[in-house]
Amino acid sequence: METEQISVRIDHATKAAAEGVFNLLGLSATDAVRMFYRQVALRRGLPFSAKIPNAETLAAFKELDKGGGKKISLKKFKAFLEKAGE
Repeated sequence: METEQISVRIDHATKAAAEGVFNLLGLSATDAVRMFYRQVALRRGLPFSAKIPNAETLAAFKELDKGGGKKISLKKFKAFLEKAGE
């Protein structure tokens, strides 16, 4: 596959903040730009939301990794999401 190079100018503070997030997600800036372009092409519009989980979500992940947490059926989870959206 042939590749092309792009160049982007961005202020230092934004670059540093974004690269900090990329680092936490295990991505390079190049990886992030590739993901962005692929999602734009796939969705034919601006893409997805990828965020660093907040402290509560991270604690829930850790609890589940240790075998804790409450398990529910997919049907109950969908009902929960519908109720939460009201």
